[in-house]
Amino acid sequence: MNRAPGPSVRLRLTASYAGFLMLAGALLLAAVWIFILRHLPPYTSVSGGVLVRSTLLHDFASAAGAVLFFLLMFGLVGGWILAGRMLAPLTRITDATRMATNGSFSHRIRLPGRRDEFRDLADDFDGMLERLEAHVAEQRRFAANASHELRTPLAISKALLDVARTDPDRDTGEVIDRLHAVNTRAIDLTEALLLLSRADQRSFTREHVDLSLLAEEAAETLLPLAEKRGVTIETSGDITPAIGSPPLLLQLTMNLVQNAIVHNLPERGTVWVNTGVCPKTVVLTVENTGDKLTPQLMSTLTEPFQRGTERIHTDHAGVGLGLAIVKTITQAHHGTLTLTPRSAGGIRVTVELPAPVPRTGR
Repeated sequence: MNRAPGPSVRLRLTASYAGFLMLAGALLLAAVWIFILRHLPPYTSVSGGVLVRSTLLHDFASAAGAVLFFLLMFGLVGGWILAGRMLAPLTRITDATRMATNGSFSHRIRLPGRRDEFRDLADDFDGMLERLEAHVAEQRRFAANASHELRTPLAISKALLDVARTDPDRDTGEVIDRLHAVNTRAIDLTEALLLLSRADQRSFTREHVDLSLLAEEAAETLLPLAEKRGVTIETSGDITPAIGSPPLLLQLTMNLVQNAIVHNLPERGTVWVNTGVCPKTVVLTVENTGDKLTPQLMSTLTEPFQRGTERIHTDHAGVGLGLAIVKTITQAHHGTLTLTPRSAGGIRVTVELPAPVPRTGR
């Protein structure tokens, strides 16, 4: 906003401090003046002569003027110094805000001293800067990875077309099949990016949905893939009501189950899908057997284009956005996503969503 320039906060605090000091001094002098008028007779005998009240009042008025002038000067100087000391933390916060406005999120205020209002504000601002820095870094990595992932199928398509053009005797059916596979992967990646953006913007309609039905649908849909890879899917859980977008929550469940199937043991693997109701939340848990995962790797699995221990390029390996989409959909539904490595190998993924408020009849 464009605002007209005005007096600084330091100047206003100085004027307020000096004005309050002047007011207190004036009230004190006025009380003395009233006391003299009420309790001092017109003439008072003192050693060496007679004291006239009017003379005393005249001398007192002159002295009172000098005292008020001194209080004004003292208030202005003292108020300016005190206001500067009090507003010093605010100046540091303002400087940090301007640096953040220019795109720098690496600095921190770190105000020393005991807790007060300014230090609470500075600590909250430091926390916001830390989150912004992490978010910007994640977005930059996402942009770089997305560019790489999108460029790869385009480069492969160009190479296949160049081969088909320079080698007329080459089997065109093989080239067409490979082009079809590459273009399908590019389309899947684009659709995943669009879904990620849609979930992040939270532009969806919330409805009542049963997570247990979504879990059963996902398990039934992905059963052929599980059978092909020798993985058994076990589902359990009672009716689990929630509020959200049925398509997005189904996509979340599908991603978790597919990820559990793909990143599993080479044979005789198992996937457990469970839903349940807690006092304030509803829970969807997908657990699978597999390789042992380190805590360092676990912390990166929800970042875009991460595919576990290696970058897998099989028919159902996905585009590296499965858990990133799950995380975004969970956050869009005000839920929490927890990834826990299993001691025997594999991973346990837990999605907690707010339980719907019970309807009360009238």
